[in-house]
Amino acid sequence: MPNPRITTDPAEQDIAVIHRFLAEESKWARGIPLALVRESVANSLNFGLFVDDAQVGYARVVTDYSTFAYLLDVFVLEPHRGNGYSRRLMEAVMVHPRLQGLRRFMLFTSSAHGLYAHYGFAAPARPDTMMEIMVSDAYTAR
Repeated sequence: MPNPRITTDPAEQDIAVIHRFLAEESKWARGIPLALVRESVANSLNFGLFVDDAQVGYARVVTDYSTFAYLLDVFVLEPHRGNGYSRRLMEAVMVHPRLQGLRRFMLFTSSAHGLYAHYGFAAPARPDTMMEIMVSDAYTAR
């Protein structure tokens, strides 16, 4: 198994790979326009996982770098799953120096609960205090 490289440099992220996965394979961002993916990468802390100079995984964090962070768009391309790359991505996220000491680190997921639990994520302690505006078909209803 090749040793992956993880970079947070937005300029190194393969926007085409990220867009294709999110728009065509993800459950949460199906149909997302390329322009929105570009904008989200430009305005996030990105974690691109590369094997042999090809991007095979990704995660991003939206944060104020002091009190709050939101982890989202975590994926490893299907042919590369089962190699521990999801753990490598999560380890890189969790040890990033700008993400230490946060009061709240959030994640919404319908899968891989065991992976995220390993890094301390759990169901909200007080779900009655959380509210959201959820537009499920934001990209397909256009």
